[in-house]
Amino acid sequence: MSQIMSTDKIKLDANVASKQEAIRLAGQLLVDGQHVTADYIDKMLEREELTTTYIGNGVAIPHGTSESKPFIKSSGISIVQVPGGVDFGGGNTAYLVIGIAGVGDEHLELLSNIAIVCSEAENVDKLVKASSAADIIDIFERGM
Repeated sequence: MSQIMSTDKIKLDANVASKQEAIRLAGQLLVDGQHVTADYIDKMLEREELTTTYIGNGVAIPHGTSESKPFIKSSGISIVQVPGGVDFGGGNTAYLVIGIAGVGDEHLELLSNIAIVCSEAENVDKLVKASSAADIIDIFERGM
């Protein structure tokens, strides 16, 4: 898990003006973590145009389209904590924006593990209020 999720790919207390800005930030963390090329961010934005990546409970999980596979170098997760929330459309506000990139079918396992943790409102509340990246990782590791 330490290769996939690490403190350098977690942005605490972000203030973003739009879901596109939040997605770009989550994508840039994946780029900076060497998981994807910069082209992957465009595919994350493209995916959001096709269908929302908001999953409920204040959580969005932006990821690339099926055409984004060539831009993925390794599986990774980035987390953007947005305590003030960001509008994801349809009256949905995301407080956690979790970017994912998965090699092969690994994105399905990543999505599943994240959904398990984030299906509990109590966990999401703890993640949104966490004051350190290490705390966020700890919540995910205990929940998975």
